[in-house]
Amino acid sequence: MRIMAQMAMVMNLDKCIGCHTCSVTCKQAWTNRTGLEYVWFNNVETRPGLGYPRRYEDQETWKGGWELGRNGRLKLKGGGRLAKLATIFSNPKLPEIEDYYEPWTYDYENLLNAPASKTFPVARPHSLLDGRPMNPQWGANWDDDLGGTYKTGHDDPMLKGIEEKVTFEFDKSFMFYLPRICEHCLNPTCAASCPSGAIYKREEDGIVLVDQNRCRGWRMCISGCPYKKIYFNHSTGKAEKCTFCYPRIEVGIPTVCSETCVGRLRYIGLMLYDAEAVTAAASVKDDRDLYEAQRGVFLDPRDPAVAREAERQGIPLDWIDAAKKSPVLRLINDYKVALPLHPEYRTMPMVWYIPPLSPIVDAVRETGHDAEEAGNLFGAIDALRIPLEYLANLFTAGDVEPVRQVLDKLAAMRSYMRDINLEREPREEIAQAVGMTGSEVKEMFRLLAIAKYDERYVIPTAHAEQAHALEELATDCPVGEGGPGAFGGGSGGPVPVAIQTLRETKERMQADDMSQVPGSVSYLQWDGRGVPGKASPEEVEHRQGIPGAGPDITADPRAEAPLKGMRAQEDPQ
Repeated sequence: MRIMAQMAMVMNLDKCIGCHTCSVTCKQAWTNRTGLEYVWFNNVETRPGLGYPRRYEDQETWKGGWELGRNGRLKLKGGGRLAKLATIFSNPKLPEIEDYYEPWTYDYENLLNAPASKTFPVARPHSLLDGRPMNPQWGANWDDDLGGTYKTGHDDPMLKGIEEKVTFEFDKSFMFYLPRICEHCLNPTCAASCPSGAIYKREEDGIVLVDQNRCRGWRMCISGCPYKKIYFNHSTGKAEKCTFCYPRIEVGIPTVCSETCVGRLRYIGLMLYDAEAVTAAASVKDDRDLYEAQRGVFLDPRDPAVAREAERQGIPLDWIDAAKKSPVLRLINDYKVALPLHPEYRTMPMVWYIPPLSPIVDAVRETGHDAEEAGNLFGAIDALRIPLEYLANLFTAGDVEPVRQVLDKLAAMRSYMRDINLEREPREEIAQAVGMTGSEVKEMFRLLAIAKYDERYVIPTAHAEQAHALEELATDCPVGEGGPGAFGGGSGGPVPVAIQTLRETKERMQADDMSQVPGSVSYLQWDGRGVPGKASPEEVEHRQGIPGAGPDITADPRAEAPLKGMRAQEDPQ
């Protein structure tokens, strides 16, 4: 048994309001750069709908993910080494810009500065790719709130086989929001598809990253990823993807999308798993067994034997303690209410979802019955406007029973807690009907409804003795040689990005050249201890005329401040 740690996320779809705050903040932090105008590391889809890029779930077209060969072993759906070598200079299995969307902006200058006339001036849309006027035909969220669904929704791959259960009429249709980021899989096909070996999975926390120095722009990773969460930067000629905000994770704070989530629907925690069991779990014959097979890979850190073995294999004690307190562990393995997205792709995804139940309450209330009564809720689940089969196609490879069990637990929780809130005697039989106790139902309610910040995000910090190794890994994700890095800093040199304040990040993001940022933090000669030095405005001005020169480091009175003190200043609490 080889025990490894993996950062994981769970999203409660019952709480997502589709505000797209997560998408916008992620865009500003990571993809607000030339070459990535069309890229959204985080996007929120309205289902049913085609998604982003269009029909990305149609693996018969895109050939993403794994499949079982005749010998029962896993093989890439898009073909092995010989197939990739044959198409390495012309990959035919790539979404085109029309499948994503051609990004655009508006001619606001004409709108604001047009001379007086009898007709009202307009701001025509212009392409962000070539600057020419255009007529937008598709967008990253064209299906938002079913806006485009009535024209294109019938092409949703998840409707295959259940077309008669979905009616695209406003008074009979359903919708829910599905936020998506990179799954940071245990068995990633993007890494297996890359000819240059540029994609790697970090050993300490399982985050999947792209080494920009090794990436050669073959784009096989885009074809191999069944979730289509790797993108091509047409400016640098490199592949880029969601980084799970690893600089924030390393200092114990959540991802940008989680931090800014209005609905507080995201949970981040550490999972321990047996790395030697991943291949066998991903190779089970029946797609419907993949959900339980992946759950079987996870280990319980509260088991003393597992904790001792994890410590013996080098996992720090505070990481083991964090795994014991992980909200993700409770939602996936204890309460069993979180499900993986498309387990049939056999990548072992690590971003899981709690399916939505909300529409059932309105549906029951409209009949004149008590919408929170347990008997009414249980009986109405089969009549959900969101068909169970649709949710099963998303989360359990078409197996309805696990989805039904999750929805039963969520319905039981609502009914059980309603009695408590109305100061009535709670009915233990409601909890027992779904295989839980009353105390477990109350604890699950607390976690899903009113959990505090430090309960939703249990993220252990990186260790000081590993700092230099982490910094070296951080330099594997600059944007391009000689250009701005992931946070706007110069790439190509050892630029640790593990500790940054919001103000400094903003200045670095907006700067074309770090030499133009007076007083910016200089990491060029920082040894990882204390606080990095500052560059004075005079030094910046003096060195601006020197090509390739960065700011000198001057003495900083805070330089000897302990790292813990710096961490406390940055704590969002």
